[in-house]
Amino acid sequence: MVEAIWNELSGSFSTVSWQVSGLRLVAALLLAGAVGLEREIRHKPAGLRTHMLVSLAACLFILVAQQLASLPFGAGDANDALRIDPLRLIEAVTAGVAFLAAGIIFTSGGKVHHVTTGASMWLAGAIGLACGSGQVPLAGLATAITIGVLFLVRVFEKGIGTR
Repeated sequence: MVEAIWNELSGSFSTVSWQVSGLRLVAALLLAGAVGLEREIRHKPAGLRTHMLVSLAACLFILVAQQLASLPFGAGDANDALRIDPLRLIEAVTAGVAFLAAGIIFTSGGKVHHVTTGASMWLAGAIGLACGSGQVPLAGLATAITIGVLFLVRVFEKGIGTR
């Protein structure tokens, strides 16, 4: 019984090792957390925790998809290749995050509020997808650019008097 449980738990990382999976999940948390921290500092409705969880979920979806792609399904012909379409997973994650982001955006007094926060949540999902697929440097670059945009554009807007 113990051996069966051990085999089940230890065989879970056949495609991506637990060390690499852990690194990707932590990278997703930290990178999206940096974006979320900026939103938190600005007292926006979706901050640090929300961005971290969105990115972690997106990363996990990619890791699960990689694992599922390696599993044999059915007793089909040996020449039949299992077709995995990663774009479908990306579309599903994007749609889910867009739904959450849309919940943040509202209008009041003829003005639209929290569009930037909604967009940053959507970006947190993309950061998680990039980390989950092993593109941590790309996710890091996107995070740095995002933080630059959030801070520098705010300074620019204050300088020209639009804020």
